[in-house]
Amino acid sequence: MAEAIDYKLQDIVEMKKPHACGTNAWRITRVGADIKLTCTNCGRGIMMSRFDFNKRLKKVLVSAETN
Repeated sequence: MAEAIDYKLQDIVEMKKPHACGTNAWRITRVGADIKLTCTNCGRGIMMSRFDFNKRLKKVLVSAETN
């Protein structure tokens, strides 16, 4: 089984595929059964299930605790 990546509200994460605007960085704005992400470049918001998010997540770029 793959190692679980720890993420929290307001973390900036990198997904496996870039957004249509060209950036690959997203801010986590809601954590629950679903995860809500906001694009750091254009501000577009998306929601996906936690299962899909865990599959598509590459890494945490900036942790909210370091801000």
